[in-house]
Amino acid sequence: MRSSNPTLPDDLYYGSRVYGGERMTVQGVIFKTLISLLLVMLTAGYTWLKFSETGNPAAVTPWMIGGAIVGFVLSLATVFKKEWAPITAPLYALAEGLFIGGISAIFEQSYSGIVFQAACLTFGTLFAMLMAYQSGLIRVTETFKMIVVAATGGIALVYLIGIVLSFFGVGMQFIFGSGPFGILFSIFVVGVAAFNLVMDFDFIEKGSAMGAPKYMEWYGSFALMVTLVWLYIEFLRLLAKLRDNR
Repeated sequence: MRSSNPTLPDDLYYGSRVYGGERMTVQGVIFKTLISLLLVMLTAGYTWLKFSETGNPAAVTPWMIGGAIVGFVLSLATVFKKEWAPITAPLYALAEGLFIGGISAIFEQSYSGIVFQAACLTFGTLFAMLMAYQSGLIRVTETFKMIVVAATGGIALVYLIGIVLSFFGVGMQFIFGSGPFGILFSIFVVGVAAFNLVMDFDFIEKGSAMGAPKYMEWYGSFALMVTLVWLYIEFLRLLAKLRDNR
């Protein structure tokens, strides 16, 4: 059983066969995901209002950078110490909220209404992929997994190359710009992120069926939040490119 989401390694469930105690449930993951979303909205509201007061990106940049760095560190801690998830997953949500609120406010200043559109598309995609998964329209086969894994890894590599080149003043406008190829690339990334949601659903469902330990509810919600944050940011980028290309 394998997931393309790097936060969901292959050996999550075996501990429950050794240790007693409460077991993971799908309902528990849903509840904890809702808590995580509320935590994201709480800190996102702070950086959003802070930017609104000044209209200056510099006012929220330290909060955004700090949130992104802390979120990254917490995500690594959660991946390598899954039993810490009841603590690190909520903290991750709070940290990511600082970044999301700031970046959303900056996008909103340049593209009025874009945040509402991106949020609607994100949650619309979440529910659409969930229905497709539950209805059996999308089946998580080994071939499906390999394709999503390869695509996700390729996107990560492209972004990494882009970051490295930016240090030398070299841009990748044909990918990150608002031209036709850049728009197609963003559509592709959104699609891959959406399929990662399906992988997450499948992993969580199987974890519940196999009797994963209770703390894995927080771990499952953390994994979903990682994918949802990625999907939301990609929708912001895609919508911005579409408006620039008018």
